[in-house]
Amino acid sequence: MSAVGLICGSGSLPIDAADLIQRAGRPVFLAALKGSAAAEVERFPHVWIRMGEIGKLFRSLEGAGVREVALVGAVQRPALKDLRIDMGGLGSLPEITRLLAGGDDHLLRGVIKFVEDRGFVVRGVHEVAPELAAPLGLVGRRQPNAADVADIALAVGALRALGPFDVGQGVVAIGRRVVAVEAAEGTDSMLGRVTRLSKGGKLRRDGRGGVLVKTPKRSQDLRVDLPAIGVRTLELAAEAQLAGVAVAAGQVLLADRDELAAKADEFGLFLAGVPVAEAA
Repeated sequence: MSAVGLICGSGSLPIDAADLIQRAGRPVFLAALKGSAAAEVERFPHVWIRMGEIGKLFRSLEGAGVREVALVGAVQRPALKDLRIDMGGLGSLPEITRLLAGGDDHLLRGVIKFVEDRGFVVRGVHEVAPELAAPLGLVGRRQPNAADVADIALAVGALRALGPFDVGQGVVAIGRRVVAVEAAEGTDSMLGRVTRLSKGGKLRRDGRGGVLVKTPKRSQDLRVDLPAIGVRTLELAAEAQLAGVAVAAGQVLLADRDELAAKADEFGLFLAGVPVAEAA
């Protein structure tokens, strides 16, 4: 059986995915990005690579018998000047330059093609470690009320409308009003913005309420850059005095589902996976 290759960025998801793949009886090999991936990757067969060490990356994957590759964990978009292109990657420099010249969707689709053109099959993390994907229904004990359901529907509609514009994967709606849209700053900074607006009296609200909704972008290739929810997301949602978080079931990753369920209950939040048809 061929090994699953994980190209690992930051956060706990690469480690969670590797554990789940091994538990399912498949070998795994980790290509860990220096400066991003956690030291815990060294529990598994691995290689450390710098951004731009393309020759080293593909030699290592081939040497480990990898045929399927998944990208997992957060990675900061690099500037061309920061890449350390090795000898094996020099021939690809024009292609890399073109990839970095476009938006995020352009870059991610290009990365998939770049990897596939070298003989690998690119899989989504939710395909190689399906247990990481949000289930349909509640994660934790709290349930959304009627006002929360209305806010979820509004936020989903906003994400649908924004999909073609390569904007982010998250929206906050409070009192049937969209108050924040995730852009380049990411989900955590967006939630911090909601907290500041609330404390500054800029949001009309009567106590706690409102939701964060996370879904992939409508035209997104689900093999890369799936949205993810971690404990920090829940902490910031609670600080923003939201009622809960809703995500697209099967298409948003949950970092340690059991811990998230416990934390959602502790923070007084609901955490729910909604049907893809409603969230797409």
